[in-house]
Amino acid sequence: MALTIMNEANRCLQCKVPMCQKGCPISTPIPQIIAEFKEGKVMDAGKQLFENNPMSVFCAIVCDHQAQCAGHCVLGRKGSPVHFYNIEKFVSDAYLDRVRFEKPEKKGKKTAVLGAGPAGLTAAVILAQNGYDVTIFDDNDHIGGMLRYGIPEFRLPKTIIDRYKKLMDKLDIQYRPNTAIGSALTIDNLFRDGYASVFVGTGVWRPKTLGIEGESLPHVHFGISYLATPDAFSLGENVAIIGMGNVAMDVARTALRHGAQNVTLYARSKRIAASEHEMDYAKLDGAQFEFGQAIEKIEPEGPVFKVAIFDENDKVIGYEEELNHVKADSVILAVSQAPKNKLILTTAGLEGNEKGLLITDENCMCTVPGVFAAGDVVTGSNTVVAAAAEAKKAAYAMMEYMEKQ
Repeated sequence: MALTIMNEANRCLQCKVPMCQKGCPISTPIPQIIAEFKEGKVMDAGKQLFENNPMSVFCAIVCDHQAQCAGHCVLGRKGSPVHFYNIEKFVSDAYLDRVRFEKPEKKGKKTAVLGAGPAGLTAAVILAQNGYDVTIFDDNDHIGGMLRYGIPEFRLPKTIIDRYKKLMDKLDIQYRPNTAIGSALTIDNLFRDGYASVFVGTGVWRPKTLGIEGESLPHVHFGISYLATPDAFSLGENVAIIGMGNVAMDVARTALRHGAQNVTLYARSKRIAASEHEMDYAKLDGAQFEFGQAIEKIEPEGPVFKVAIFDENDKVIGYEEELNHVKADSVILAVSQAPKNKLILTTAGLEGNEKGLLITDENCMCTVPGVFAAGDVVTGSNTVVAAAAEAKKAAYAMMEYMEKQ
């Protein structure tokens, strides 16, 4: 394994204009990391990675590398690109095990982070490293957010997330589990108790419904709910999944690992929202795909679809008269998620758009002074690295705001 990683590092051309870095949403300094790694400076490389992106250990595993660093590598134009993510994982693993943080000068100001997912953890780490007293509030009992409850164990082992809790302890980041701000406590309570600013990284946990007949039947489930606790569900042998995004792919692969024999994903058009490699993995695991199936309703026996008619450009131009009745033991709806609305309902002046996503300005500040937000709660369902990039921007904007107060 070590030899393979070093071979990848030796293939790097150290381009003067690193397209791999331009392809990374958080601009990871890939050539510098590789150069330090080749010189045996693993901790220096790890520090660069972590300071640029506190989520690097996760991004090395779950990012869509073919669309980002590897997909932009110049070597990939005529051959195989440098697989930097293997180097990133090795370096990040080593760094997390051995890092010792210097104690920063305390600013004497408290800040609250709502949500312990990628955005919240990123903001919390940056704020703590800069001397702010950080408390994370989260609805769940363990940290991780979508990393823990939305990505299957076979893709992202929970042990990696657990290691991050130890890192939080090293940074003196406080954690209040099972504490949903917007319920017993509100954002106003946080300001009352002396928090100088609030970061919202609560993600999108409310499943979107389709508004069709049959959604409340006992054999119908939501994809994000299934991924959180798959052992709590008995799906049967035949599973129909509505949707073809990344969540749908994870649902399909998880269902197959939990005893389902036939898993089929259905989509109205021929467009796939999931990344290509996630679809390829789902196919390898045995998932089937049906296109041109527009969900009409769900019956006790299974879903009912209108069958689409396509033109020569694969555009839906109509539907056949006869409906397609599919037999399925369970139906799982995986058609994206939206934010819960409790923060907006309990915070005067906090505004969201028509989708319920928080409205922010160019500095990631919400419509309430001192409240900042980033990640899925602002953009809708997106990637870990995108959440980290925006949360990083928000953290620095929060520091500037607090120092002006």
